[in-house]
Amino acid sequence: MSSSAQDIPSRRRPPALDVAVVGGGMVGAAAALALARAGFATALVEARAPQPWQVQDEVDLRVVGLAPSSIKLLDDLDVWTSIREARSSPYARMHVWDAESGASISFDSASEGRQQLGYIVENNLVQWTLWQALEAAGGRSSTSCARGTGTSMCGVQRLCPAHVRAFEAREDRIQLELGDGQSLTAGLLVAADGAASPLRTLAGIATRGHDYAQSAVVAHLQTERPHQGTAWQRFLTTGPLALLPLADGRSSLVWSLPENEAQRVLALDDHAFMDELGMASDFRLGRIAATTPRAAFPLKLQLADRYQADRFVLLGDAAHAVHPLAGQGVNLGLRDVAELRDTLVAARTAGRDIGAEHVLRRYARRRRSADTLDAFGFDALARIYAWESSPLVAARAIGVRLLDRLSPLKRRIADHAAGI
Repeated sequence: MSSSAQDIPSRRRPPALDVAVVGGGMVGAAAALALARAGFATALVEARAPQPWQVQDEVDLRVVGLAPSSIKLLDDLDVWTSIREARSSPYARMHVWDAESGASISFDSASEGRQQLGYIVENNLVQWTLWQALEAAGGRSSTSCARGTGTSMCGVQRLCPAHVRAFEAREDRIQLELGDGQSLTAGLLVAADGAASPLRTLAGIATRGHDYAQSAVVAHLQTERPHQGTAWQRFLTTGPLALLPLADGRSSLVWSLPENEAQRVLALDDHAFMDELGMASDFRLGRIAATTPRAAFPLKLQLADRYQADRFVLLGDAAHAVHPLAGQGVNLGLRDVAELRDTLVAARTAGRDIGAEHVLRRYARRRRSADTLDAFGFDALARIYAWESSPLVAARAIGVRLLDRLSPLKRRIADHAAGI
């Protein structure tokens, strides 16, 4: 497979690296660190380093609800304690209710046998902590690890700013050409370069899905009543509105709206915005007392037709972009990371080529199946809550109330969201 009409010069030599990861966001950085800690000689290629995270800075508008599966991976990478202690907000409860019918469902960590359902953490805190760990790992020579044995952590070669201009898969390696003309060879290329993924395009992998014609409006809010360590979500016919608990006592807003409505809400002055938001949130936390500046980002459903090509795999948003109503986008990406790491370690232990098609097929089959189920499940939920006709609203309310009473089924849903 060639990604460029111009051939990349061939040199018959073993790959310099086991894995090259392209994309240094949360998922890509976690992948590079996880693979290095598993004993693979790894490079991370990224166009732009993250902004340093500092405790005195305002809380990042983009936050993520980390599920237990993500926390376990970050703990395995020895970064979770730093993230948790820097600034994070555990939440033990989640309450979801329907604006049309009032039907609601609640999840409580105690009934699930866990201390917390998850943690709300800033995106840039997670990314910056991973980059700090990668910097420490970069101090270890990639030639000093026991290649192929997994008995020692390998170093991570960080190339930033850099981008991949072309790549070509060959029998025993994949060769990358960077924008500055530098060449790299690896046994496997991992694309974690976002929903617009240039590498996915170079690999000839198509996507399917649709634009929701919605944007998510985000802000941080001071409310009249405390958030109670609870994630609150109200489903309106225009889209879900979530209030997520922050460590400083405020709540993080994620409000999905049709694009024209999102632009209107962004243009409101603070007082009008807070009044309108109070009504939209059913004043669940009382009146909105203060707000930060607001921002918005577009929403879409996108799934790659396949997750692999010759010596090439997709991770995170490059493979799947989902509706934020369940807050699972980053968690799905980190589950991709754990699955890829475990697949490559198993292949190495069995003496197999980690970039072989049958090895990558196992990762691709398992993750694409799980991601597709989740993505279309979130999509169906968004469509169901957009119903406005009275009979459908009544049927939806009956279903929600029944589900709230069916503890075994509710527990299975909670376990799935937790990655168990």
